[in-house]
Amino acid sequence: MNYEDLLKKGKKELPQKTVETSRLEVPKVIGHIQGNKTIVTNFHQIASLIGRDPNHLLKFILKELAAPGELSSTALSIGTKVPASKINDKIAVYVKSLVYCPECKRPDTKLVKESNITFIKCSACGAKSPVKIKV
Repeated sequence: MNYEDLLKKGKKELPQKTVETSRLEVPKVIGHIQGNKTIVTNFHQIASLIGRDPNHLLKFILKELAAPGELSSTALSIGTKVPASKINDKIAVYVKSLVYCPECKRPDTKLVKESNITFIKCSACGAKSPVKIKV
């Protein structure tokens, strides 16, 4: 058999539809309003699940919300009242732009800084892409 025959045979044996399920399920934020502050209790869990430094995620969230905040060993405290849906939206933007590989769309990435440029380096496909969002 030559290459063309093998290619045709391989295409014929492929399933018609493949079901794509995301391996990365980012949990929704769990928190509450305490006076004029918003407390997110599962912030460390979210950062660990997406494989990013909590301080990097914190910097992004606070910049996007234009709000002051601080990270303790147990929770994130944001200096204003913010609905959980808004925080979830900001985390989704972070994950889409700074966690998933732009080439293969897998979450097996890490952020690598070279000179003044931050790259997303994919462990799955080996791609290296510059980050478009400045954090």
